[in-house]
Amino acid sequence: MLTRRTMLAASAALGAGALAGAPKLALGAEGGPLETRAIPSTGEKIPVIGMGTSGSFEVQPGSEEHKMLSEVLKVFFDGGGTVIDTAPTYSNAEDILGPLLAEQKLTSKAWLATKLSGVRGREAGLEQFEGSLKSLGTDKVALLQVHNLGDTETQLALARELKAQGKVKYVGLTHYLASSHDELADEVRKHKPDFLQINYSVGVRGAETRLFPEARDLGVAVMINRAFEDGRLFGKVKGKKLPGWAAEAGVTSWAQAFLKFALSQPAVTVVIPATGKPNRQADNLLAGRGPALDEAQRKSLIETLG
Repeated sequence: MLTRRTMLAASAALGAGALAGAPKLALGAEGGPLETRAIPSTGEKIPVIGMGTSGSFEVQPGSEEHKMLSEVLKVFFDGGGTVIDTAPTYSNAEDILGPLLAEQKLTSKAWLATKLSGVRGREAGLEQFEGSLKSLGTDKVALLQVHNLGDTETQLALARELKAQGKVKYVGLTHYLASSHDELADEVRKHKPDFLQINYSVGVRGAETRLFPEARDLGVAVMINRAFEDGRLFGKVKGKKLPGWAAEAGVTSWAQAFLKFALSQPAVTVVIPATGKPNRQADNLLAGRGPALDEAQRKSLIETLG
């Protein structure tokens, strides 16, 4: 049974040149193509594994981390991924992401999600959005979200205005804290956006109480952040073997187990783990293939983490 550490070490040994071709073979061999799920408001299907950019794309231009991101994107798109979530307040993430996509002629293939973040007032929101388009090298994005419920009424109205103009396809609301789940659920019920984005993981399951039922009831797509709890989950399973049912579920690493846990919720549309490592990107994508976790497997993971 491969652990995440074993898999990453093996991938690293292949070298950058071999790794560029490896994901296609590995991913294709593990349970078929990347699963897609429908966005309720339109029926458009998107891959269930996306990628975030917070932290991972906040790098120094020209650094080794920056250079590695080109391979991260290649692995992601070669493996069937398209959904990339970012924000103008992730320091320089959009400035890094845009040119990297352009270099590989991937901009038109990317399903880009960004945010109206930390601003108040329509004009400030519009200026920020136009800055995001410039940084990302595009004239439109798939999803524009009001980040952390900041100035919700004004910014969501602007997002819908931009949607009417064809610059945005979907609008959404986000948060990343369990303490804000009820507030987000209230706003989702009030505004009925196309998407909501929230934290959900094996150890933080509060979204099950109201947000997932609200999303299914209202036909709102769900994007999941912090599925690894900012890496804390890996510390909790350090030295532990994968569960006995892992092979049956097509799971070869703890990362896949954690991502499949989130995806086993029917309300969830896409999960957006962030990474700056090509081999971890390939590993994450494997979670979007093969069978979903059943209730017994979900319970086992919860018990493993105590």
